[in-house]
Amino acid sequence: MASLSELVAAAQEARASDIHLAPGTPARFRVDGRLVDATPAPLTEAEAHDLAEAAIGEQVRSVDEGIEVDRGATIAGQRCRINVYRTSRGVATALRLLASSIPNLPDLGLPPAVMDFPTLNKGIVIVTGETGSGKSTTLAAIVDTINRTQSAHIVTLEDPIEYVYEPDRCSIDQREIGRDTQSFAEGLRASLRQDPDVILVGEMRDLDTIETALTAAETGHLVFGTLHTQSAADSIDRMVDVFPEGRQRQIRLQLSTTLMAVLSQQLLPRRAEPGRVCACEVMIVNPAIRNLIREGKTPQIENTIATSAELGSVTMDNMLVKMARERTVAVDVAIGAAHDPTYVRRQLR
Repeated sequence: MASLSELVAAAQEARASDIHLAPGTPARFRVDGRLVDATPAPLTEAEAHDLAEAAIGEQVRSVDEGIEVDRGATIAGQRCRINVYRTSRGVATALRLLASSIPNLPDLGLPPAVMDFPTLNKGIVIVTGETGSGKSTTLAAIVDTINRTQSAHIVTLEDPIEYVYEPDRCSIDQREIGRDTQSFAEGLRASLRQDPDVILVGEMRDLDTIETALTAAETGHLVFGTLHTQSAADSIDRMVDVFPEGRQRQIRLQLSTTLMAVLSQQLLPRRAEPGRVCACEVMIVNPAIRNLIREGKTPQIENTIATSAELGSVTMDNMLVKMARERTVAVDVAIGAAHDPTYVRRQLR
């Protein structure tokens, strides 16, 4: 059986984004979005357990008792995000391979409006997308740009810590959920007493976290956070809908005054070469969008984004049309990734 270090090294060589290790199946790599076998034979229960122990050490005992473990670690020189969990067949491990260094923001190929995010001085910026869409990489590049260009105190709340920042012009405190603080909400509340200028919230997943983030933004902090949604409008509804109906009007009002931008991402296979490319929707919040948020008219937001190109806003479907016309992605890929496939198909006819 290959060691964990050997598997990670092989995954690097294959340009894989993830490694899956589970009893009863071969070790598998995710390459350009697809799973491929990395070993000829299925892993036994004992082999899968040994690989999990190599990844997280004595914490595997918690997994044996049915508790999932998340952590970040460097294996074979590669920074990884690790999740170890129990299945009906035994202990399994999923590893996400992270970039060896934080990429420069301009190198990510994001829309030009995103280059202005590090210059904001208050409010909330949300980065959305499904798991594996590159949210963490985008946020790391934004935060590191602030680190290199401003004098500020940055506090991050992560589960687990993925990219490790080297303080440059900024002071940076990285805190891991479960190790350095009990939860996103607890860590966020505490951060307001730590004199931060910038706060990164790994995931805005519950009422307490969202409420505290809104308070932080209202009191002059710049807050970055992530959501697992497919569009800017979905992100607004997700944040509002976690609150009881009697509070939703107040939350819409707070959100309308604090939200600065939403970036929605998905990674798609390139048309003519290996690898994937990021397709983005950008919503730069203007007075018209603030009014729609306040009045609860989120279905109208996409039309407003489409008519706000002068601010740098772009809808996902228009971005997909552009990428297909430039032959960056195949037409069928663009249509399959669209919010409105009929619209994209018509534009590409």
